[in-house]
Amino acid sequence: MVPVSRADRADDAALLAGLALDDPAVSAAFVRRFQGAVFGLAVGITRDPALAEDVAQEVFVRAWRAAGGYDVRRASVLTWLLTITRNAAIDAVRARRSTPTDDDLLGQLVQDATATAPDLQESAVHRLETEQAVRRLHAVAPEQARAVVLAVLGGCTAAEVGQREGIPLGTAKTRIRTGLRRLRAVMEEEHG
Repeated sequence: MVPVSRADRADDAALLAGLALDDPAVSAAFVRRFQGAVFGLAVGITRDPALAEDVAQEVFVRAWRAAGGYDVRRASVLTWLLTITRNAAIDAVRARRSTPTDDDLLGQLVQDATATAPDLQESAVHRLETEQAVRRLHAVAPEQARAVVLAVLGGCTAAEVGQREGIPLGTAKTRIRTGLRRLRAVMEEEHG
């Protein structure tokens, strides 16, 4: 491990102070300096490069929000940032584990969001439509399928999807948009 000199600590603290002041050039330099370490630790914990990218984005947002409260006497900027990374990555792994994606869950989400069939004929049609929707949702990545079901059928906003899934708002929007595009492609394939 390479020891961190006082000059390096001061440079890092100055970058963090610039981040707190919303200086775009300093913010970009801050991200460039620490992105490798943050992403590396996030991948090490999550074992998923896509999830690690989401975690890294969340880490830099958290750092920006907390930059004003940083105390150089407690830890180096890198140590502080890696602590944030560790916590965010663990949160992301826990959130992913707590949302199963089996057939029953997707079917139940679709059923709950559309349950209002008063007679037998409508119930049969409803059941067939639900089965077709679940089949189509299986063509989409599980996290995208959950986001689409929550947004489209559950009436959740992207912010609410992000909160329920434990992901940043931008990630929720991307999952909804990508999931809808994939579903559209599946439907176009079905209908020629």
